[in-house]
Amino acid sequence: MPELYPEIEPYGHGMLEVGDGDFVYWETCGNPRGKPAVVLHGGPGSGCSAGFRRFFDPSVYRLVLFDQRNCGRSTPQASDPDTDLEANNTANLIADLELLRRHLDVDCWLVFGGSWGSTLALAYAETHPDRVTEMILFGVTTGRHKEFDWAFRGGLALLFPEEWERLRVALPVAERDAGIVEAYHRLLNDPDPAVRRRAAEAWCMWESVTPAWPPQTGLAERFTDADFALAFSRIVTHYVRHNAWLEDGILLRGAAALAELPGILVNGRFDFQAPLANAWELKRVWPRAELVVVHDAGHVADVNLGRELVRATDRFGAVP
Repeated sequence: MPELYPEIEPYGHGMLEVGDGDFVYWETCGNPRGKPAVVLHGGPGSGCSAGFRRFFDPSVYRLVLFDQRNCGRSTPQASDPDTDLEANNTANLIADLELLRRHLDVDCWLVFGGSWGSTLALAYAETHPDRVTEMILFGVTTGRHKEFDWAFRGGLALLFPEEWERLRVALPVAERDAGIVEAYHRLLNDPDPAVRRRAAEAWCMWESVTPAWPPQTGLAERFTDADFALAFSRIVTHYVRHNAWLEDGILLRGAAALAELPGILVNGRFDFQAPLANAWELKRVWPRAELVVVHDAGHVADVNLGRELVRATDRFGAVP
């Protein structure tokens, strides 16, 4: 089985103005004359981490990583309560991708996305199929409303009832009868920084316990940074309350646009945030995609899932 590639540093990076006062951070790694590939991170709002670079052979790929609007190294940051997220939406992220592709003088590229990044990858590929050579998706989500309901409106509480109750009772009593997403959205935008901080910590505790089994008991390491936690939770609730501005089921119905596109779907059998059925149903409407089930993996790209992702990039790296 292939192992992860060694850590590498970017050979280029910059800030791309995408409109609405937003600037997106991007970086390029690997072989400047290699096969172009772009990584779409999850969250939404997680930002791209250096770990993504290790899934790609740096001698083969010209790898592009970027932080979606208002997160990671992009500006302005969603951790600033004065940052307006109105222009941060799925349609604009698709437009940002095209702007970045042209800025880097890439004709077409492999698109690699996990979790929310897989939904964004599908939306991008169905909008611009002529700009995508292959897709590798993991922790597959397709933007259906029931998927948002499962993760954020009580579905997943069937498996994590204690943790869901903790998320609910962390709300002020007056907010507990409102929908969880709407209530937290309001608190995360409260004028009081202490209110925002408590809401972000409670939201990120829920995000910390659900990716794998057994659930961890504390905050995931990335959420111990208070600014990261606030930016992340603001962006996630912003997207979820709008169901990512996607008509229900539209990406599965639009899969005909992917008919000639090779793809590999990698999913953990015990992925609670993105159940395996998502990838299965996508495979049914996209027959050319191959489904790889990692039997001992959850939502996190751990060593078992990572090996399959390396196997996938190696396979497509051999394609001219």
